[in-house]
Amino acid sequence: MSNPNDNSLFTDPDLAQFYDLAHRQRVDFDYCIELAADAKSVLDVGCGTGELIAALAEGREVVGVDPAGAMLDIARKRQNGAQARWVEADARNVRLEQRFDLIVLTGHAFQVFLTSQDQLAIFKTIAGHLKPSGRFILDSRNPSFSAPKSRENKTNSHIFTYPELGEIQMWNQSNYDEATRILTYQNGYDVLQTGQSFSQRAQILYTPKKELAAMIAEAGLVVDEWLGDWDGSSFHNGAREIIPIGRLA
Repeated sequence: MSNPNDNSLFTDPDLAQFYDLAHRQRVDFDYCIELAADAKSVLDVGCGTGELIAALAEGREVVGVDPAGAMLDIARKRQNGAQARWVEADARNVRLEQRFDLIVLTGHAFQVFLTSQDQLAIFKTIAGHLKPSGRFILDSRNPSFSAPKSRENKTNSHIFTYPELGEIQMWNQSNYDEATRILTYQNGYDVLQTGQSFSQRAQILYTPKKELAAMIAEAGLVVDEWLGDWDGSSFHNGAREIIPIGRLA
């Protein structure tokens, strides 16, 4: 199996500190909040810094799982963070001996698993933690979406303000391999006042819907609806996202 735990882009505290500032506009957030309206228990198997789970903590049993301790350290300090259970573990093999009304894996966290074996393990984890009436949702970028995947160094840069360090220039560089469908990318954060620079590389896999559907079925799950974006539109071949919403078969 590949090892997402080695991915210092997420495990390095120097980089984790910038994560929330760089991802303020999470279009999946509101959709999942609404989907969880009737859920009494929610599991996020790739919770990162715990923004979604903390927001859902009031009046529910919520659990966030992530292999990156640096991310979970931030999650625990959130408003409502003390009301959640945070588990440092690998989503491929974590077993909590508990079942949930809703399981989420958003923010394209599914794509850090670079083999079909790893991805199937994720779906089996989801199946092993769903209540009979429970639902799951996850997202993965559609490899057939027409926008270019490779980006030249710092062409995607923008500036935001970090409370302790002042203005930060965030940039991204990426290269997509059509043969393997693996995108290798580097995220960087340059502190304009001091000249400090923080950056690391990571990889993600783009998986076609047909392959996802086969793994979902093999894991004992069924999809009720395929979305093509977080605006609720249905999936089509050129859609930006692949978002299955499903349940136990």
